[in-house]
Amino acid sequence: RSVYDDQPNAHKRFMEKLDSRIRNHDREIEKMCNFHHQGFVDAITELLKVRADAGKLKVQVTDTNRKLQDAGKEVIAQTEEMIRCRMQQRNIATTVEKLQLCLPVLEMYSKLKEQMKAKRYYSALKTMEQLENTYLPRVSQYRFCQIMVENLPKMRGEIKEISMSDLKDFLESIRKHSDKIGETAMKQAQQQRTFNSAVHKQINMNYGKDIYMVNGKAPDQANGFAPEQLIPEEDEENEEEVLAAQDLVDFSPVYRCLHIYTVLGDRETFENYYRKQRRKQARLVLQPQSSMHETVQGYRRYFNQIVGFFVVEDHILHATQGLVTRAYTDELWNMALSKIVAVLRTHSSYCTDPDLVLELKNLIVVFGDTLQGYGFPVNRLFDLLLEVRDQYNETLLKKWAGLFRDIFESDNYSPIPVGNEEEYKMVISRFPFQDIELEKQPFPKKLPMSQSVPQIYMQVKEFIYASLKFSESLHRSSTEIDDMLRKSTNLLLTRTLSSCLQNLIKKPHMGLTELVQIIINTTHLEQACKYLEDFITNITNISPETVHTTRLYGLSTFKDARHAAEGEIYTKLNQKIDEFIQLADYEWTMTESDGRASGYLMDLINFLRSTFQVFTHLPGKVAQTACMSACKHLSTSLMQMLLDNELKQISMGAIQQFNLDVIQCECK
Repeated sequence: RSVYDDQPNAHKRFMEKLDSRIRNHDREIEKMCNFHHQGFVDAITELLKVRADAGKLKVQVTDTNRKLQDAGKEVIAQTEEMIRCRMQQRNIATTVEKLQLCLPVLEMYSKLKEQMKAKRYYSALKTMEQLENTYLPRVSQYRFCQIMVENLPKMRGEIKEISMSDLKDFLESIRKHSDKIGETAMKQAQQQRTFNSAVHKQINMNYGKDIYMVNGKAPDQANGFAPEQLIPEEDEENEEEVLAAQDLVDFSPVYRCLHIYTVLGDRETFENYYRKQRRKQARLVLQPQSSMHETVQGYRRYFNQIVGFFVVEDHILHATQGLVTRAYTDELWNMALSKIVAVLRTHSSYCTDPDLVLELKNLIVVFGDTLQGYGFPVNRLFDLLLEVRDQYNETLLKKWAGLFRDIFESDNYSPIPVGNEEEYKMVISRFPFQDIELEKQPFPKKLPMSQSVPQIYMQVKEFIYASLKFSESLHRSSTEIDDMLRKSTNLLLTRTLSSCLQNLIKKPHMGLTELVQIIINTTHLEQACKYLEDFITNITNISPETVHTTRLYGLSTFKDARHAAEGEIYTKLNQKIDEFIQLADYEWTMTESDGRASGYLMDLINFLRSTFQVFTHLPGKVAQTACMSACKHLSTSLMQMLLDNELKQISMGAIQQFNLDVIQCECK
């Protein structure tokens, strides 16, 4: 830049100096070349000589290379073969190594398939778990592994569906077998109850013997509810081996399904499904047939199904961990118990047969004892039995009302004739009658009461037996049972028997003789009430002097009946007198009397004489009252004849005739 910028001629001077410098260098180069020129020529000469030798060497090298290539082709081929074999060997070793990793997976998968085929689903789930956690991660890079991984959830779903199907079959099976399971459980409870009450049986039998000794009657002479019948006979089948619930139903499906759902982590779903389905079955079991009240078999089938249901639930409760809980079973039982009580209360009200009600009571007791043995509270059932007892008493009262009516209808209302000692003892064995004067009389003789008295007495005793049969096994004390018997007997006497007696007395066809006999009968029945007291005391072993002991009200019943009969006697006697009075046909204008009493009055006096002879068997006060009532009524009737407004005139002869009739009444 200084060359171009400093002075105007600087460039020219620079170029001149540069040319001078170049010429100096050229002279130095020429001097050097001249110095080395000979050596260069010698080198070229030597190089030309080497050129010929290099050509020869090239030919030799080319020939040697050709020979070497020909010789190395076989080596190369062998080497390549060896390399290929080594690669194959390495691949085989790798394959074996990988197969050793894959074979356990394949074996486990094959095992899984076999388990699925053999329906060993719980084991299959365990195998799946091992595959997923242990084996498949080792070979996850292979495609077949991915296929297995994709298939495992499907197989789990299949297991889930199959196990659920097995559960449904199980639920259907236990629904069908509930009746048999319940029957078996109740049979076991009945056996235990029979065993526990063995001593009680013997005591009752001893009481029964004492009862008959009081009344002079042998045990085999009872024709109703004998003491031996107070305890149910053991069923012959009870001696056979009784199977448990697990012997009747295979519970393995529910166990298997529970384990499967637990392994699958879906236990809650399974529990909810199981409980929901069992609740539905409970509602079906608790729904009775409309005709259940008609036969005891209907009740027995109903109870068997309920017991079977809760026996299964109790077994599941103790055999599984948490599938059902005590709180769940208690809730289910409380719901069922409310329904059972309502059903029994409704259907028992339809029962009119006391035998059916008694069998129902026995079933309820066994039903309650069975479920109580499995830990279910049954107090409400035994409280219900008190209501059923009232229903039972009502049916008994209706039945005994019919028996009393039949006895009264078939009675001839005449004293019982006995022709020999055997007949006398037979009557005495059925009715507690004692009369020293009568015993001294020779045979044949007559007992003062009619045939209905011992029959009524025996029926009252059999009613007590029937009431006692219901009171058994109610888990009540002897005092409570005694109170029940006395109250029911009081109802029989004060309501049923009293009503039958009142209706009998009011019947139009009952004559004076029959009414007199009824009074005599009620007197003897009244005297027999103390023996009924003793009878109940011997049964219950509760002394009458106990503070809260209920007394029998038979005395008032028979007194009321006797008073009604007495009143009816007075009424009928007056009616008969009126009938005779209506036959009176006085000729009030007669000129003179007949000189003797009127015919109608003589007939009336003869009738009263024969009637009063019948009254000799009545208490003196009753006979006297009847006589006074008849005389007073006759006197009033005669006076009314004289004071009749339609009577216009009376002759002296008519007054004399009327006076003769009055004198006849006074004399007779």
